[in-house]
Amino acid sequence: MKIIMLGAPGAGKGTQAIKIAEKYGIPHISTGDIFRANIKNGTELGKKAKEYMDKGALVPDELTCDLVVDRIHQDDCANGFVLDGFPRTIPQAEALDAALQKDNETMDFAIDIEVPDDNIVKRMGGRRACVNCGATYHIVSAPPKAEGVCDHCGGKLTIRDDDKPETVQKRLTVYHDQTQPLIDYYRKAGILHSVDGTQSLDDVFSEIVKVLG
Repeated sequence: MKIIMLGAPGAGKGTQAIKIAEKYGIPHISTGDIFRANIKNGTELGKKAKEYMDKGALVPDELTCDLVVDRIHQDDCANGFVLDGFPRTIPQAEALDAALQKDNETMDFAIDIEVPDDNIVKRMGGRRACVNCGATYHIVSAPPKAEGVCDHCGGKLTIRDDDKPETVQKRLTVYHDQTQPLIDYYRKAGILHSVDGTQSLDDVFSEIVKVLG
């Protein structure tokens, strides 16, 4: 079962990807984890990726694809995998398809978690993170016991730059420009399934399970 998770930043695709991986016993693969693992292990691909990351530059499509393809050919992916955060662009999707075709394989599902932009801005604007231990909260859905104070270490809670409304809006604009076309790409491939991401986490997951069967 080879699954791609789609959805805007803050739509909850990472959370759902982890739940899918646990339920179906397949690895949850995120590009961030792949980069970190390759850099830590000092692989050739990792060294190349680190050069770009150290400059604050985006890792090029070709190198990102090489890292992902290397990961999905590892033994633990024999029964499938769930991709989170990749592909982000049509060229990446085409490169992934080409790599799978070499093994006479194709992706099975592309799950798009649909959440309106306004909901995402509100959702991410409510996030808070501890400056000391990094624990995360949400002022509506998972508030701390005392306002502005971490339950775990008593540290101060702040809103991350990434979660500020103006930053979220910029990220959504990039998403709509670059990643939204993937929805049409996978619709044409006949594997796209859309899920209403405004529901509770459990309800979203139940819908995804119905799709996956």
